Amino acid sequence: GSYQAGVAPNDTGNTIERLYAYPDPKQMTPADPFAFTMDASMLGVGVGFDTLGAGKVIVKKPKEAHNKKTSNSKIVIADSREGWVDSLKMLLNSYLVHDNDNDSKQNVAVEFSYSEIRKKGLPIKGFGGTASGPDPLIELHNNVRECLDNIDGKPLTITAIVDIMNMIGKCVVAGNVRRTAEIAFGSPDSEEYVSLKDYEKNPQRMDFGWTSNNSVFAELGMDYTNVVKMIRKNGEPGFAWLDNMRKYGRMGDPPDYKDKRAAGGNPCLEQTLESYELCCLVETFPDRHTDLKDFKKTLELAFMYAKTVTLGKTHWPMSNRVMQRNRRIGCSMSGISQFIAHKGLHELQIWSDEGYKHIQKCDKMFSEWLAIPQSIKTTSIKPSGTVSLLAGATPGVHAPESRYYIRRVRLAVNSELIEPLIAAGYHVEPAETDPENTMVVSVPIDVGEGVRVQKEIGMWEQLSIAAFMQRHWADNQVSCTVTFDPKQESEEGMKAALDVFQYQLKGISFLPRIKAGAYAQMPYEEISEKQFQELSSQLKPLDLSTLYEMHSHERISDKTKTNNHESGSGSDNLNGGDDGKSNRRSTGGRGGVEEFRSMPDLYCDNDSCFFDDEIFPVDSPNSKMSEQENVKLKMGKRIVQY
Repeated sequence: GSYQAGVAPNDTGNTIERLYAYPDPKQMTPADPFAFTMDASMLGVGVGFDTLGAGKVIVKKPKEAHNKKTSNSKIVIADSREGWVDSLKMLLNSYLVHDNDNDSKQNVAVEFSYSEIRKKGLPIKGFGGTASGPDPLIELHNNVRECLDNIDGKPLTITAIVDIMNMIGKCVVAGNVRRTAEIAFGSPDSEEYVSLKDYEKNPQRMDFGWTSNNSVFAELGMDYTNVVKMIRKNGEPGFAWLDNMRKYGRMGDPPDYKDKRAAGGNPCLEQTLESYELCCLVETFPDRHTDLKDFKKTLELAFMYAKTVTLGKTHWPMSNRVMQRNRRIGCSMSGISQFIAHKGLHELQIWSDEGYKHIQKCDKMFSEWLAIPQSIKTTSIKPSGTVSLLAGATPGVHAPESRYYIRRVRLAVNSELIEPLIAAGYHVEPAETDPENTMVVSVPIDVGEGVRVQKEIGMWEQLSIAAFMQRHWADNQVSCTVTFDPKQESEEGMKAALDVFQYQLKGISFLPRIKAGAYAQMPYEEISEKQFQELSSQLKPLDLSTLYEMHSHERISDKTKTNNHESGSGSDNLNGGDDGKSNRRSTGGRGGVEEFRSMPDLYCDNDSCFFDDEIFPVDSPNSKMSEQENVKLKMGKRIVQY
């Protein structure tokens, strides 16, 4: 009979919506990690994965159905995120789940009907934008079949694992509603893995290999020769020292083994993560502050926001379990190159150490107030390719391309931002590599006087700055891509640098410096002051009021629906599903917010409720309240105000 991927039959024969939940690890199928990656990617979540499953599962091509021409034997894929994900899971399990000792029980090939998937160009109400149509999913199914047919009767390979994950990434990007990111982890001793992005050797991977950053789980004391040779060729793989992730918080502190369960990291590797754990990141800009006291106030609000986010839940029980236990946060800094230029490295050390201490104090108080565990780790340095633009800051620990440069940002071709950007005078053009789905916006940047640029900073200094921040600030990780000139940095020199910094870092990647204009639409491109002035003179204020008005109207029109659906088991649909269903639940009273809504103003001095002892001395002998009561009062008002 015919049934839908993404829904399941109930006892009466009708269909009921399935909450897309993952089973107990002991009950998982080989397809579940791939399904999780697709599900998360379609929600805009970057995913890391390893290749440890290689060789553990035998691939068996399913046999063709006897009644192939019968239409009702096809699986109708539901027009929803769950439908797309379930179809992939069914296809993979038809190859990977079987009785190895009984060929007569060979699986029957699954056939899909894409008739329910809305046509390309139709609007998507839930996530915005327009539908891609079924073509990206059809291509994914065909590519997965071809990949597994090629290794029929053999163990699942490292290449097949990474290929399928990358094909998933390409499908999601082609869906044109969410951009995705992946990071693959493999062994430095595997020539197969290390050479995955050698497109002279693996030309067939050029079509999808770009969807993941590839890194090796480096071991302390290893021989870096083979990996360095590949890095000098194309910049990958990067390095992740898993032992350091598990053993240390900040590398300047004694080992604490808090992260002994760590299994990898997020795609930019600024967060240590356990299996199925999600990161929670928030960004600050220290160079925008007048003094350390001012910076601490920002850290309080930033960390409070991130801690509040950890109260939320996903639709993945396995993720919820680890996230509720760890409450991991990555409070990050950007604009570090500007800070060093304006205030100096010694001042950065003071701000980093004092800021870190202050965050630990905030974490203790917020955790007691919210009655949740303290965060296993609290600080990171994220690469901040785009967010830093909003603050006019250099990205993370990275030096700018030059004082004046063009920063190019990619948007979906149907993004609501395109028209306002064009109206404001920004140069917008189709992406050379994906003109049908992606547009490229060019933003002229001036990072200011006195900031050293990439070509002025050598490989060793870049590594030193990353290690400095890993020692004094980040108890998770510092995400850093070291740019190097292959003509100046020898293979032996790079190996020597890794030998030194393997004891000071948790992760690092390298990128050969590319000559300006080496390829079209480079993310960063140096320009002259005259070019900057010419481009800037064409710009007008960016007017986004039409977007605000449009979305405000949508919220008002949906208000009745929202109030009438406090809870539900519906799905967030990417390619469709405008059925008005959602997974909403009441939040009244959560975290004690309602409890303190009638907070008397007399407990806060001049409407300031920061944890600064000069403003609100918790341990004042005249205080009539305990420290915990003080914290509740102050934070209660702060949440109501903001």
